[in-house]
Amino acid sequence: MSESTDPAVSAGPAEEIAAGYAFTGPALDLGALLWDGRCLPDRQIRIPLSMLNRHGLVAGATGTGKTKTLQLIAEQLSAHGVPVFLADIKGDVSGISAPGAANEKIAERAQDVAQEWEATGFPSEFYSLGGIGPGIPVRSTVTSFGPVLMSKVLQLNQTQEQSLGLIFHYADTKGLELIDLKDLRAVVAFLVSDQGRPELKGIGGLSTVTAGVILRALTAFEQQGASEFFGEPEFDTSEFLRTAADGRGLVSVLELPAVQDKPQLFSTFLMWLLADLFNDLPEVGDLEQPKLVFFFDEAHLLFKGASKAFLDSITQTVRLIRSKGIGVFFVTQTPKDVPADVLAQLGNRVQHALRAFTPDDAKALKATVRTFPNSPYDLEELLTGLGTGEAVITVLSEKGAPTPVAATRLRAPQSLMGPIEATALDQAVKSSPLYSRYAEPVDRESAYEKISAEQAAAEAEAEAAAAAAEAEKQAKAAEKEAARAARSAPKPDRSPVEQVVGSGLFRSLARSVGTQLGREISRSIFGTARRRR
Repeated sequence: MSESTDPAVSAGPAEEIAAGYAFTGPALDLGALLWDGRCLPDRQIRIPLSMLNRHGLVAGATGTGKTKTLQLIAEQLSAHGVPVFLADIKGDVSGISAPGAANEKIAERAQDVAQEWEATGFPSEFYSLGGIGPGIPVRSTVTSFGPVLMSKVLQLNQTQEQSLGLIFHYADTKGLELIDLKDLRAVVAFLVSDQGRPELKGIGGLSTVTAGVILRALTAFEQQGASEFFGEPEFDTSEFLRTAADGRGLVSVLELPAVQDKPQLFSTFLMWLLADLFNDLPEVGDLEQPKLVFFFDEAHLLFKGASKAFLDSITQTVRLIRSKGIGVFFVTQTPKDVPADVLAQLGNRVQHALRAFTPDDAKALKATVRTFPNSPYDLEELLTGLGTGEAVITVLSEKGAPTPVAATRLRAPQSLMGPIEATALDQAVKSSPLYSRYAEPVDRESAYEKISAEQAAAEAEAEAAAAAAEAEKQAKAAEKEAARAARSAPKPDRSPVEQVVGSGLFRSLARSVGTQLGREISRSIFGTARRRR
């Protein structure tokens, strides 16, 4: 281990790199500088707290320590009073709520990087998507989710996405609330019925083929258990902005192991959470510290197969949400997993080791190196030789300029590096004040119920009209039979009432009422039959 008095170190590139991280304001301590194969504990690599809303990227091959890096950053943010959101895909982040366990490896790492390690747990809340798995249920209404995100999760093409947009527009203008998936299904089915088709005629219409694709996609989506994620009570994303009673930021952990086989669903749902925060929060400009830092794990799944409209929405959200005090860190394997327009918005970079076993790996390695500023390191060699818990780092200085590229041995998290016991997790969930607010689903009247009620009313009207028509028909038949009998019988003097009933005026009025009733019957029955088909 090199000492700070080493003249070669103090006068060389290592000193210049370390000088780039000598911030005066509050900062998070990431680790110690690595140079020429040595760890320099007095050359600390840090990130200014005020720059956490400039977004970031944590990348690296599987097993290189990305999750522990998230845990390390989240702990320090919480300690500074900044709330954090983490997606726990593998189920190993829940340990942030419990003190870590000391061991020889942690002691050795702490000595290497000059860390005063102390086992510490951090205030945490645990959530789940729609109540699948342990956690406070996080739900969204279909209306709130919107057509662009819904198209992404249903894997619709551009034409189908545009049609879904029309469906949402119709529901919005007609006051048909899309709470859950059966509401959306009911509106789609109605708009391709003979009765509903004219509703969209003026704005392009909805083809039966496209409606069929959407309905089949909804069916497949529901079979994956997705109906659990849509409904009420809808989660208020401002819950993520809370702090604990001791002033530390609350760490919100979204438990996803139960749905990790549905990656497109949870990645799109994470985007809804972020978009909802963006829509609700006011502009605040640059703050001394962010209001929330949002870690977006398995980010490559979000961009895979995404439409242009979807990518444009992500880019705009990432670009503008900074001014609302929200920092976003995308977590993935290589920078090339993130579109260039989004990558350009990520000012803070933590790049763990990459592998170069195949030609594609080598290509990805070269592409990653090109995304870093010039440095005295041979980055291709360095990135393939980093150990677990080591990374190449560049962040934004307090003035917003990129810091020098620094190979870093990262600090060890102070909380438990692994999951907590299932019983402890369940107890934490049920003891939360949010549990009673969101645990039980609510199914109130919405589009499905309204359309079903209208259909039932139309069917009842048709049945009543049919019965009246049949009664009128039988009455006419009886009248004709009575008339024939009257003609063949002797004709006594008629009473005044009989004279009125038998008059031409009365018969004309009866025919008029019967004809009008016949039109109503044919229209109602035709409409009901169309709906049944």
